[in-house]
Amino acid sequence: MHAAFYTRQGPAAEVIRVGDQPKPAPGPGEVLVRLHTSGVNPSDWKTRRGGGNRQLFAPLIIPHSDGAGVVEAVGEGVPAARIGERVWTWNAQWQRAFGTAAEYIALPSAQAVPLPAHLGFAEGACLGIPAFTAMQAVRLAQCAAGMRALIPGGAGSVGHYAIQLAKLRGAEVITTVSSARKAEHAANAGADHVINYREDDVGERVQAITGGAGVDVVLEVDLTNNATAYPRILRPGARVVVYGTSGLEALLPSVALMQKSIGLQFFMIYDIPAHDRQECVMELGRLLEENRLRHTIGQVLPLERTAQAHELLEQGDVIGNVVLAIT
Repeated sequence: MHAAFYTRQGPAAEVIRVGDQPKPAPGPGEVLVRLHTSGVNPSDWKTRRGGGNRQLFAPLIIPHSDGAGVVEAVGEGVPAARIGERVWTWNAQWQRAFGTAAEYIALPSAQAVPLPAHLGFAEGACLGIPAFTAMQAVRLAQCAAGMRALIPGGAGSVGHYAIQLAKLRGAEVITTVSSARKAEHAANAGADHVINYREDDVGERVQAITGGAGVDVVLEVDLTNNATAYPRILRPGARVVVYGTSGLEALLPSVALMQKSIGLQFFMIYDIPAHDRQECVMELGRLLEENRLRHTIGQVLPLERTAQAHELLEQGDVIGNVVLAIT
């Protein structure tokens, strides 16, 4: 099969190659998916670069956890009725060497989720990390009617879904962005208030928007850079749900957080409890069937340009998901 791969960590153009690799076969409990698309996420380029204590754990890596395609074969114990199903994947390359940047992938049947007929394969490649992370964050935050939620990075792939999901639960959403173009994108997702953090003081704007009360919850994409503003942003008893950070460490305003009895919860989407995973799959499935989510494909490139796809994501200029077209 044709695949993108690397055997050492480093800059995309230097280490990513595209060529032939052995076609996998489904083992017991697995399905073989003929991939049509592969989604690129920040964790993919960070792993390839070797940042954040990420080590090269196998001699050869086919990157990417997200993708979509059609089940072509099944292993022992998997119903043959799954053959021909359109599916999207999650955790396809988590603790596994061979991900979705290839024509085929064999993975546990549960990690290939039915894709509604009205959704394209490009949209299916946006779900495994971006939509799933947003769903878990909103669930942990217990977003509901009457709540105010701050979602930093509302133009990012996770933030864009998180805005939609929080609004569907009735929350008032404040988000932050870095440009007018990104502000429009976040507003189109349903954000009630959009703050350009390059032009305005986020703490002051949140105080003004909430009448000095602060927000009930923050769905945090970058704890390292944003934590210092929490004393002015959070109301007493508020919670922060952290799914991302830009550094290995973060400096917290501990006394102020203690005085306000702030709750801080971390999670990593690759390793959430099984019951949370199942509930997220079910809720996402319902929303997808009802066509209630907006998906944004920022750039589609062929598999042969995987290195460029990584570079585009690293540069941070693309609004929406970067997707590889495999067929």
